[in-house]
Amino acid sequence: MDETTWLEETVRDLGADRVGVADLDAARGLEAQPRDLLQPYPRAVVYAVRLPGAAVETCLEGPTPEYAHCYRVANEELDRIGFAVARALERRGHRALPLPASQLLDRERLTGHVSYKALARLAGLGWQGKSLLLVTPEFGPRVRLGVVLTDAPLPAGRPVPNRCGSCTACVDACPVGAIRGVGTEDHYRSREEAVELSRCAEACFGFAARPHIEKPICGVCVRACPWGA
Repeated sequence: MDETTWLEETVRDLGADRVGVADLDAARGLEAQPRDLLQPYPRAVVYAVRLPGAAVETCLEGPTPEYAHCYRVANEELDRIGFAVARALERRGHRALPLPASQLLDRERLTGHVSYKALARLAGLGWQGKSLLLVTPEFGPRVRLGVVLTDAPLPAGRPVPNRCGSCTACVDACPVGAIRGVGTEDHYRSREEAVELSRCAEACFGFAARPHIEKPICGVCVRACPWGA
């Protein structure tokens, strides 16, 4: 069995819905915490778990307890999968570092270790929409992402074309008008080009104060996207 087939079967058997490999040479300009996080690794295994559609559909004006619950469970599932994938890669003689599924390192800028969405785009799982979310052809943005960094010599995927076109569903739905409506064929030069992050962050942390939400999440633009609906 070749490495690509082995990886796909392993990750899917663990419960992921999509998996791909990003060439980290193409990601060297990405901001990472710590700065040298990506340096020892030529590849990133990126995988996605689909969120239950019924939970996403509840996010009419913001996150609901039902959506928040599925969000938490999805992150736990991603961490479980990432831990198992890293162990499987190590058993094959490779280095592998699973990254946390949802660890916020900078509250003001809403950033973690590295942009999983950008890595998923490089791996060919989908494109970044006007909301900056990863949009997959099968499930739209209704996914959560996990990443395992590795030195395994895995064939890398290729970015897929952006298919948002003239659609403004996420722009129109955003409760605080944070999405600027700027399209891109490839990728955004900066996150601020696409989204006014201060507005988005203020809204998400406001939602986090609601009963049974706890995390700075929203879900409105996830629900609004016609892809995966």
